[in-house]
Amino acid sequence: MKVNIDRLMKDIERYSEFGKTTDGGVTRPSFSHADIELRKMFIDELKKLGLSVTIDGAANIWGKRKGVGNNLGSIVIGSHLDSVPNGGWYDGALGVLMAKEIMRTLTENDVFLDHDIEIVSFTAEESNEFNLSTFGSRSFVGCLSADKIRGVHNSKGKWLSEELEKVGGGLGEFPKMKELRKKIKAFIELHIEQGQRLEDKNISMAIVDQVAGIYRSNVKVIGESNHSGTTMMDKRKDALTAAAEMILEIEHLCKECMNGVVGTVGRLDVYPNATNIIPGEINFNFEVRGCTEELIKNRVNKIQEKFNDIANKRKIELKQEVFLDQKPVDLDKDILSILQSAAVEMDEPYTILPSMAVHDAAHMASITKSSMVFVKSIGGKSHCPEELSLHSDIEKSGNLILQGLIKLDNALTKQTI
Repeated sequence: MKVNIDRLMKDIERYSEFGKTTDGGVTRPSFSHADIELRKMFIDELKKLGLSVTIDGAANIWGKRKGVGNNLGSIVIGSHLDSVPNGGWYDGALGVLMAKEIMRTLTENDVFLDHDIEIVSFTAEESNEFNLSTFGSRSFVGCLSADKIRGVHNSKGKWLSEELEKVGGGLGEFPKMKELRKKIKAFIELHIEQGQRLEDKNISMAIVDQVAGIYRSNVKVIGESNHSGTTMMDKRKDALTAAAEMILEIEHLCKECMNGVVGTVGRLDVYPNATNIIPGEINFNFEVRGCTEELIKNRVNKIQEKFNDIANKRKIELKQEVFLDQKPVDLDKDILSILQSAAVEMDEPYTILPSMAVHDAAHMASITKSSMVFVKSIGGKSHCPEELSLHSDIEKSGNLILQGLIKLDNALTKQTI
């Protein structure tokens, strides 16, 4: 029993039409017109597969195929259908559509598992106008309450609560998610790797054992604005050159750790931002991601030491505010072992990797056994129209989840895990 890769790829191409950009990418943020229209089609397709469809308070879409066991609970497979601006076809959508393909494969082969099998499409996994990424999964597991998001709106004045109601969710339905999550026994998410580690190893797929932690801080560098022509070099307190030195230190200190940690400055604001004025203030955000708390803490401490050295040397002032300190998440070892066993039986090479990006599976790990499978990304491209995974690699990863699902169902029924 194998997934139908040709049918799956037609689905992926068909879904890419919703929010398609002129250069072949996809712009489909949650609650956009493209997202709303795709939701309608997706729900209709789930119903045609004979699944019972539920939309929870966070507007996550669930499709259930009943098992033959006596109310044993659900094994869930899925991901998300929203995209970044001008993103690719595969990020998120592959995981949802592979879940749908696995449902079709089970039905066509008249295979019923003991547990209910559910497909989920989580709302607003990507960064969005409401500044609440992984919104659907965080809401579902209880990290985001109705009270926390009641006053949330975007820059256009749209209220998140109203947008949820437009797509079948609503803050009034949030309490019901507590009961829904009690029935979930396991979760598996398929995702493109979004990196080049699998390509470097020439391996189609990986089983993910953990999701990296993220530390983010806003740094304000305060110097002194002055005339760019009349202020001699030895009299300057240039905030931008100080910030530039700090940013290079982040790169240098994270490179020292090779593959264990990454550091990035992705946002920089310059004041007053004029050609003939020495910059007097810089605001930048920096993040460090790593697979252990100790590794993150070590790098952050060294970065802070260098920041202070630079500030003292250049006679500038520093102000900092940490706005995210998310710990690494270990994914379920039992499901990892089951997926390893399935890969060996399939005679397919695999490796074990940590995810350096945060996915819905990381939040689901707080309420149930949670796991991920990565499929090789060509060139490591993601969040762009060039995003690509090969049919053969996708097929192998899908069959791994299909066979792993059957083994997982059996193990949960026998309560061997």
